[in-house]
Amino acid sequence: MKNTALTHKHIALGAKMVPFAGYNMPVQYAGINVEHDTVRKGVGVFDVSHMGEFILKGENALDLIQRVSSNDASKLYDGKVQYSCLPNERGGIVDDLLVYRIDEKTYMLVVNASNIDKDWSWIARFNTEQVDMKNISDRTSLLAVQGPKAADALQSLTDIDLGTMEYYTFKKGKFAGVDNVLVSATGYTGAGGFEIYVDNKDAEQVWNAVFEAGEPFGIKPIGLGARDTLRLEMGFCLYGNDIDDQTSPLEAGLGWVTKFNKEFTNSVALLQQKQDGLKQRLVGFEMIERGIPRHDYHIVDSEGSVIGKVTSGTQSPSLQKAIGMGYVKSEFAKEGTDIYILIRDNKVKAQIVKPPFYK
Repeated sequence: MKNTALTHKHIALGAKMVPFAGYNMPVQYAGINVEHDTVRKGVGVFDVSHMGEFILKGENALDLIQRVSSNDASKLYDGKVQYSCLPNERGGIVDDLLVYRIDEKTYMLVVNASNIDKDWSWIARFNTEQVDMKNISDRTSLLAVQGPKAADALQSLTDIDLGTMEYYTFKKGKFAGVDNVLVSATGYTGAGGFEIYVDNKDAEQVWNAVFEAGEPFGIKPIGLGARDTLRLEMGFCLYGNDIDDQTSPLEAGLGWVTKFNKEFTNSVALLQQKQDGLKQRLVGFEMIERGIPRHDYHIVDSEGSVIGKVTSGTQSPSLQKAIGMGYVKSEFAKEGTDIYILIRDNKVKAQIVKPPFYK
């Protein structure tokens, strides 16, 4: 099992550590609900250094990205980030990812920790034009500083004007005394904030500086447990739960990052699927009756016939009600439709709602 450059800090802070995507990661410190609340109302720090980072460089870097990803990366400009996915040849998704345009010939791809090797092999397979590919995952640390107080908590550490950075943009500059740090106005919580990419050798210096600068703002370390409840309240997909090698990006509600003005892997078949109509859709739902929906629970209609399955579910700390996401047959996907979650053989009533759950 791998450690991040900050694993020793988490252990010293008393974090509960769990294996995740081959890494020893903190799942919680003070508790998921209090950590969730810290990010929603204040500012918290996640160590997400297990994520993967690839650098693609050269004349044909954009062409390679365009061929393997579903979104239109030609729309990017220097300092802009784009959410996208890597479709496979069978109608499913290899991974979802972020594409950073550093300059006209240089891009960084940020991929999920559990898919680093799979994604690397997949992209390399299409690299027929000698694009220079570098996997910098093992030498890169990533901190996600999230919450409404993030900009104020971090501003003293950098000359980058954090308050005016637009969502899904990034800048490089000096941060916490370290040169050439990439600061990105992105995140997976819906609470605002920044993601900070640094070399492993500088990770502890940056971590310490962030907590020192953030102390007046009540900054706290946050584990992966709260990361999951925060992203679910926003209706953000988690690879391996809500999307995977079998799920269509269109059925997953990712039509907005599936652009048919260019050719990409399986684009012809996906366009045909769009034209034929989707058989199932990923939906959000709130529990009307008492019960927690769990991954892989059956979703049924009023007669008890199976119409789909739950992909993610939890008791929402912000809303104080149980929420979930899952795939249902398209005729049941309309907002306001009553559905039932099969919990220990009992039909428990829920209703289709449009994410985000937390407004």
